[in-house]
Amino acid sequence: MSYEQIELPDVSALRVGIIGGTGPQGRGLAYRFARAGVRVLVGSRSTERGAQAAQELNALPGVAAEAEGGDNAFACQADVVVIAVPWEGHAATVAELAPLLTQGKVVVDCVNPLGFDKQGPFALPVPEGSAAEQAATLLPEARVCAAFHHVSAVLLADPEVERIDLDVLVLGDDREAAAQVQALAGRIAGMRGVFAGRLRNAGQVEALTANLIAINKRYKVHAGIRVTDL
Repeated sequence: MSYEQIELPDVSALRVGIIGGTGPQGRGLAYRFARAGVRVLVGSRSTERGAQAAQELNALPGVAAEAEGGDNAFACQADVVVIAVPWEGHAATVAELAPLLTQGKVVVDCVNPLGFDKQGPFALPVPEGSAAEQAATLLPEARVCAAFHHVSAVLLADPEVERIDLDVLVLGDDREAAAQVQALAGRIAGMRGVFAGRLRNAGQVEALTANLIAINKRYKVHAGIRVTDL
């Protein structure tokens, strides 16, 4: 069965919340979703910063759906919630928001546990196996997926970039939730959402980001992933 033969759900009416929506990755994803006509709730540790980020987002060219902003709890009201916070604050932030991410809420973790030294980036060990599995442990009632790890924040945030040609690897144990995330990725011009296995395999997907950073540094590019023969 080819990619084109797999029917994905209609996600045009869903709202996407971004936890950490004022950081580079969160801000970039919020812009691309809003540009694709998806309603976005921008979250931040500060209500004021979240509201300001949404206001700035709405002023960017190409935005087709107006974003709203507030604190991270505000962003948890969305149908699909993306966790885009620094790894150092991942566990604490997710644990704090756990009471709001219940009853089958779809949660997308795009955090990469990486360290940096003189030799460059490297994957950090995570007791649960990956950032996404850590989130799943802290959010037992949510439907946690892993996705959007290999998308350059620079490209996401650049209004002059019309398309971002790459595949978004989506992992999750709930296939319905994963299909929603695939469909959301596919709304962004140039992207495809590709199901890439169960959540237990998220560790190597997160770690691959270190290799992409090395590629970017060596070749002065913003590399992404494409899956062939699909």
